[in-house]
Amino acid sequence: MRTRFTDMMNITYPIVQGAMAWVSDAQLASAVSEAGGLGIIASGGRTAQWFREEIRLAREKTDKPFGVNLVLQDPDWQDKFQVILEEKPICVSVGAGNPLPLIEPLHEIGTKIFPVVPNIRLAKRVESAGADAIIIEGMEAGGHVGNISTMALMTQILPEISVPSIIAGGIADGRGLAAALLMGACGIQMGTRFYASQESSAHINAKMAIVNATDTDSVTTGRRGSLVRSLRNELTECYHKMEDEGRPREELSQLVRGTARKAPIEGDADWGIVQAGQSLSVIRELLPVATIIEQMMKEAREATELLQSYFVE
Repeated sequence: MRTRFTDMMNITYPIVQGAMAWVSDAQLASAVSEAGGLGIIASGGRTAQWFREEIRLAREKTDKPFGVNLVLQDPDWQDKFQVILEEKPICVSVGAGNPLPLIEPLHEIGTKIFPVVPNIRLAKRVESAGADAIIIEGMEAGGHVGNISTMALMTQILPEISVPSIIAGGIADGRGLAAALLMGACGIQMGTRFYASQESSAHINAKMAIVNATDTDSVTTGRRGSLVRSLRNELTECYHKMEDEGRPREELSQLVRGTARKAPIEGDADWGIVQAGQSLSVIRELLPVATIIEQMMKEAREATELLQSYFVE
């Protein structure tokens, strides 16, 4: 499959692996890149030293393109940015902050930047500032999310933007890929499906929680502007109960503090956050990354053939 994004990144398929904190490491990123997509190493929550080591490890595992992610809300994001400037990855996806000051220094080292955007205003702003591509992420995605759905964002942003656009949020199979391309995107970003893959180093308890989840098991916690989407479990139920009782923000923050690593690292899928998007019922088993991508391409082809069959002479 060929799009402007595959040409830009020299990859086979327009599929970007989402940057999932405590999940997206060198092992997963290199597997996705080896399978023809674009793997991403997530720095969120990790140390700068871990970040550097994973970039170097990924280079040992694959000679295919892969990128990294930078979370501008991390207190040590500047240390991680220095790692990026020194290691010179092919691309960086950036979220949770203002990416504009990063564009010029990244371009100076030959690294492309893909800001994550939740609305038209920001999409236009980063495009005019020189972003190489944008990641349009809807509220169906796992992790920190906005308030607008993926379909609504595609409908409104894609006609306004000329740089390659990558769609994220609620995409878990080839039908989602076909839909995004039909709307005018150049590719998709997918996280949850790769979380529940054989190459994912996340704890088996967290991965099986995704496999066993139903369509109603993806919920949000937090308040407007700081929503986090994850699987329903003891933690989210307790959070919602405390929220209904009108507990102070400090108590709610204390409840979830440090829980992002509990599920993927420690295996506590009851009191740890399993960040997952809304498209869950199609994830039925832990498959190799290559098989996931192969199935997606087959499904995308079938979806486009079905669409073409509706147009009669």
